[in-house]
Amino acid sequence: MNDSNFKVEDVLGSRARVKILKELAKAEELTISLLIKRTKLNHSIVNKHLKQLTSLNLIQEKKFGKIRIFRYKIENPKARSFKTLIDIWEGV
Repeated sequence: MNDSNFKVEDVLGSRARVKILKELAKAEELTISLLIKRTKLNHSIVNKHLKQLTSLNLIQEKKFGKIRIFRYKIENPKARSFKTLIDIWEGV
């Protein structure tokens, strides 16, 4: 699945995926450990959804040795619109 042919249900169809995306939209960049802590999800669930969100081009993974940092791709119009939704919904 790539950025050009996914539907909104592909992203919003999972509560865990929405939690992860929301945390990344607010923080811009987080390690997997911080995502686990903030979402209260386990490592395997977070890792699975991070792979999906990366394949949808909504986030980007950066590696520094063993450290993995995930960055919200605000330059993607779909990611930017999701962040706007979060900002409006949560009154930011």
